[in-house]
Amino acid sequence: MTKIGLISDTHCGFDTDIMEFLKDVNIIWHAGDFGNLETADKIAAFKPLIGVYGNIDDAKVRTVYPKYQCFRCEDVKVLMTHIGGYPGRYDKEAILKIDEFRPKIFISGHSHILKVMPDRKRNMLHINPGACGHYGFHNLRTAIRFVIDGSDIRDLEVGEWKRKR
Repeated sequence: MTKIGLISDTHCGFDTDIMEFLKDVNIIWHAGDFGNLETADKIAAFKPLIGVYGNIDDAKVRTVYPKYQCFRCEDVKVLMTHIGGYPGRYDKEAILKIDEFRPKIFISGHSHILKVMPDRKRNMLHINPGACGHYGFHNLRTAIRFVIDGSDIRDLEVGEWKRKR
């Protein structure tokens, strides 16, 4: 059983609210827009980290984190990128990766809008954790935690915090 914390769009902010919410997870997945390498390093020092770079991330972040991560967590194939879209409105490059890799979970960030929805056509779950940083148009900062146990995905919880302006 693996407890996952899923975040995106930190934009240089990884504060105690997010850390408290993620304190019991085994690993953090970050769907891009760290903001800088120092933020990524802070997250990686807190918990093991799998991440992708986002559109605001500079060359330093891009040398450490790829555009796409294709990996397995237990018996679940996961595909993660920053700009990916969602069922019915996927990014052109992302849909090619989805159809090639055939994940059970597809994760993207970028929109700052939390979405968890099935893609019945591709038999997968799409997750966008929204934005947990303070920068952007969102009013609520969000993060997700859930469990993967073998091939079972369960116990999804959403954390919400007001954005500091």
